[in-house]
Amino acid sequence: MDNQPHSPSDPLTTLHDLPIPAPSAAARARAIDQALSVFDQQQLEKIKNRQGLTTPQRLKHRIDRLLERMGDWNMNRRTLTTTAAAACVIAVVAVVVTHQIAPLEKQKPQQDSSLNLEPSQRLPAATMAAVKPSAPVATKTESAELISPAAPVPAAGLAKPEVATRKNLAAESSRHSTTVANNLAADKAVAAPAIQMLPAPAVGGERDQFDSVEDNPVRQVADHPVSTFSIDVDTSSYSFNRRLIQGGRLPVPNQVRVEEMINYFRYDYRLPSDRSRPFEPTVALYPTPWNDNTRLLHIGIKGYGIPDEQRPTSHLVFLIDVSGSMNAPDRLELVKQSLALLVDALKPEDTVAIVVYAGAAGTVLEPTPIRQRQKILAALHNLKAGGSTAGGEGIQLAYALAESHFEPKAINRVILATDGDFNVGITNPEELKGMVARKRQSGIFLSVLGVGQGNYNDRMMQQLAQNGNGVAAYIDSLSEARKVLVEEAASNLFPIAKDVKIQVEFNPSMVKEYRLIGYETRMLRREDFNNDQVDAGDIGAGHSVTALYEIVPASSTGLIEPLRYATPPKNQPATPSNDQEWAFLQIRYKLPDSHNSQLIRYPIRHQDEKQSLDQVHGELRFAAAVAAFGQKLRGGRYLGHFGYDQMIAMAHRAKGDDLYGHRAELVQLMRMAQSLDVSGAR
Repeated sequence: MDNQPHSPSDPLTTLHDLPIPAPSAAARARAIDQALSVFDQQQLEKIKNRQGLTTPQRLKHRIDRLLERMGDWNMNRRTLTTTAAAACVIAVVAVVVTHQIAPLEKQKPQQDSSLNLEPSQRLPAATMAAVKPSAPVATKTESAELISPAAPVPAAGLAKPEVATRKNLAAESSRHSTTVANNLAADKAVAAPAIQMLPAPAVGGERDQFDSVEDNPVRQVADHPVSTFSIDVDTSSYSFNRRLIQGGRLPVPNQVRVEEMINYFRYDYRLPSDRSRPFEPTVALYPTPWNDNTRLLHIGIKGYGIPDEQRPTSHLVFLIDVSGSMNAPDRLELVKQSLALLVDALKPEDTVAIVVYAGAAGTVLEPTPIRQRQKILAALHNLKAGGSTAGGEGIQLAYALAESHFEPKAINRVILATDGDFNVGITNPEELKGMVARKRQSGIFLSVLGVGQGNYNDRMMQQLAQNGNGVAAYIDSLSEARKVLVEEAASNLFPIAKDVKIQVEFNPSMVKEYRLIGYETRMLRREDFNNDQVDAGDIGAGHSVTALYEIVPASSTGLIEPLRYATPPKNQPATPSNDQEWAFLQIRYKLPDSHNSQLIRYPIRHQDEKQSLDQVHGELRFAAAVAAFGQKLRGGRYLGHFGYDQMIAMAHRAKGDDLYGHRAELVQLMRMAQSLDVSGAR
């Protein structure tokens, strides 16, 4: 055919000018229906044939389907196939090269970034020269960041192939228009994934470390008339368990310390009249809510409060863990926000220093008065997490800094904020405890703020706080930080008595059996009570401490079956009267600046007994409800049929004023735990 223009009489021109007839609606519908039916069948056959293909075959299959939707298939097939083949070769070469280079990358020396500070907050050269580098160890990393070979995905877990029907033709077409690289990645994921991101550790996972303790046993007064223990003002168990329950999981028994749950709340006990006698005991005896045959002996003490104008100057050293495990919003970021709240609560003449530790320890901020608040907050804000955890070195440096600015009449305290996972430097618990105990003798105390979950080392926190004459608190939220560091700052920072011990001697003519609820990790030997060298708990300004004994009156049926061949008692139990004593209470303590203990003695007489539970003060009934809840979380072996409904009702009626809503929160936790207990969550 030539390229000459056609004449008007040309047949081609005539046909070109003729109008194209419009197809009828029926013909169009038949044509579309036939085409779609053929397409459906083709798609079913293609998806069916695609199962079991190797990755290269599946890649070629996807390329072919992509090219089917492009124009001029015969012209471009050879070119695009060649390009795809080249892409496959490049991909294989890249995998081989990466496999060979990876081991070499691991051998490259890495720059020490353990402190990870902003340029404005890097340590002075003189300071870093004094810091001994730690031995190289594996960097502590969150489990969520680990990768490891994954097991083949079970067949039951694979998604069923989607049949290409008329309803999903648009989605199928969209999927076919994706890039070749994305298709290859999808094929690899379906075939057998080579790597898999590990999930974050479960709430309350096995890596959290808690001491394993058994409930205090029932004691017969005839064999064990004396009970001795150290007070405990820690609250970490309550807040840790609250986080578990709010996260949909019940704690395991070892994570529950009943006395810390009881002492999380403040009680309206009577106050002492002067500082020379820092507390007065509040004692009550009333029916046990969960056992008609026993009574609760309630012992409470509350330290006097220090007015703001009489508070001593505070010199605090913030010792902050900035290791890799702290790189999470609920860890280092929460610590920074929490300590900023404390800074706002301090007086202008108080001072704050900041020491951090990761692969090594260093001073970020020398002691700085609170009046330079912005400088302190800037130092906190610039902290970054990364590296291993040389906790022992950090503690040593913090104490050295506290000693260099020690003031005898002031509060000298190190506040450690960490998840407790020490893995570099001094990691032996006994060695750490010994060092903290020695520093305690010099007047520098240690408190601990615990954060995080999954690798939370409660065991280490408790040991350090107990040996450092400080408080162990768990910070799970900014609200909890405000409670610990603002609302109760005086209680947690300003001690009014140290080495506080309680001893109760039961009268065998009045009491047959007893058991102390909680304090399993605080038990002392009988001879330790009079030994001033034995360490015990401290109590701060306004702090309250509660202890509950469940006792069996001599006239009631006890929990321990009497022996068949026991010698019958010579004297029958006496009838209770006003001049008889159920027990004899002794409290031994030292004033903060003294090394010699003082003694409070208090006989528990019959008039201290309340005949009806409804007549008991709401503060006492609320403590009993908390004790029941704590025992329930530990298994409830002594609660009988006393369940969640009863303890919820008791706690709700005894909430009192509840200024900050902490008691209402407990009631909600009970309800949540009840739901989880029914579902078997643990």
